[in-house]
Amino acid sequence: MSTKKTSTIITSVAAIILAASAVVGTAAAQASNGNDQNGRKDQSEGRGQTDTALATAFGGVDRNTSWQQTSKLKLNFPTFHTEGIAFSQDHIFLSSVQIIEPTVKFATPQGGFDRTPGKGIGHLFVMDKAGNLQKDIVLGEGDMYHPGGIDFDGTNVWVPVAQYRPNSSAIIYRIDAKTMDVHKQFEVKDHFGGIVMDKETGHLVGNTWGSRRFAEWDLQGKQLATWDNPNYFIDYQDCQYVPQSKMLCAGITNLPQTPAAGGTSATYELGGIAMIDLKSHNVVRDVPFQQWSTAGHVATRNPFKMTADGNHLTMKVAPDNGDEGNGTEILTYEATVAPAQ
Repeated sequence: MSTKKTSTIITSVAAIILAASAVVGTAAAQASNGNDQNGRKDQSEGRGQTDTALATAFGGVDRNTSWQQTSKLKLNFPTFHTEGIAFSQDHIFLSSVQIIEPTVKFATPQGGFDRTPGKGIGHLFVMDKAGNLQKDIVLGEGDMYHPGGIDFDGTNVWVPVAQYRPNSSAIIYRIDAKTMDVHKQFEVKDHFGGIVMDKETGHLVGNTWGSRRFAEWDLQGKQLATWDNPNYFIDYQDCQYVPQSKMLCAGITNLPQTPAAGGTSATYELGGIAMIDLKSHNVVRDVPFQQWSTAGHVATRNPFKMTADGNHLTMKVAPDNGDEGNGTEILTYEATVAPAQ
């Protein structure tokens, strides 16, 4: 063997060793930073997966908690009917449905449905932190045009897009929060109007129409569990993952007024927030929330997310549609709670 060939082989081996060292070093660096080898960082709204501040602080919330509205962020683009909200380090994500043709209820169910499919366009609006629209991602296929509650897992935004009727079907989408690449993860045979990723298991958990039922899937769409919601207080509209293996949801129930105030034809909006244990499937705490938007909606009507800094809670909501009141505003509420006993 010539000296030249020997030198070439040695150089190639050295390059392979260096490349392997780089991969190992990158994996180690990711691990030390709380990342897996795919670069996923264990965080929610910038917090580590093991940070249980939100679960602990929410345990101190009750009907007497004093929530103060501290800001309004007016969105200056057509937002239609808002559904879910999520926050990454650089962006605000807002899901919304644009109704082209409203659904119409049947006198009696037809083909297993209680109403027509209607027509619409599903949107995921991507904004900077000042609320300026940067991208409008259109989601959905055919009759599946209704985005629901969304969640950010530290890398991806998860969005269910369903038919606008119960007992129907939905697509689960994954959107890379940096590149905005859209991935159709899988389809499911029911209307799912909200979703979170359980970082303890790596599984997805969704809630159906009216949040009457939950389902758990692996990332290939295999259903691993399903359970009925034991609570009838509110219908959850938008949820988020909370370490460890919990989900925090907010929503609304429309209840009839007294006969003197119009009865069933004059409903009022009851809002609330609930925390659900994803292992036991129990609702571990739920509280009402009765503050109102510019258009007169209860604040937890649809988009909702909450963070905690110690025992100080910050909640962001966007209850008003684009054609109501002052248009869609992202409202911020804050409260300081006593630690739960």
